[in-house]
Amino acid sequence: MGGTKSVNLEKVRALRPTHVIVNVDENTKDAADALARFAPNVIVTHPLAPDDNLALYRQIGSAFGRQHEAELLCRKFEEEFLKVKANRYPGRKVLYLIWKDPWMTVSRDTYVSRTLALVGLHTLPEAADARYPKLEDLNVPGAEQVLLSSEPYRFREGHRQELQRQLRLPVRLIDGEMTSWYGPRAIAGLRYLSVFAAA
Repeated sequence: MGGTKSVNLEKVRALRPTHVIVNVDENTKDAADALARFAPNVIVTHPLAPDDNLALYRQIGSAFGRQHEAELLCRKFEEEFLKVKANRYPGRKVLYLIWKDPWMTVSRDTYVSRTLALVGLHTLPEAADARYPKLEDLNVPGAEQVLLSSEPYRFREGHRQELQRQLRLPVRLIDGEMTSWYGPRAIAGLRYLSVFAAA
């Protein structure tokens, strides 16, 4: 369909969808407005924190007449969320990288940062002008650890070793789907992060 930033409207129109789900971070407003001209139901999502998943499940469940299934997901999420909240994690300041050339990270005003904070991983910089800031220099003051996400850029072991030599900080690979994919996957994400943060 052309990708999130460059939706092929004609391909979508040809499918004659009754519902289209868009996201504020992933899709442009122009694309959402264009979709709304031919799709009867455009569902706009924008979760900014882990517990926003509850509203998201109910929003999607209601749109598709699946309220019962949505409530089951809510219960599963709440169980994992409460387990995570009940644990104590060592607080660490981390640089979470999502892109290379240019280097990019996440601001604290993002779903990723708020999800990581649940398990004591506090992203740097503490303040940023953009939600996904570009970095000229990876020597960010206060960073205790660098996390290399598996998506949207696919960081690999070679990147980890190179940056660890360069920065002289612990550098770890982290599953980006478990930190940034809201919806049903967020339940598994909470379990994953609880184990990741304890290591």
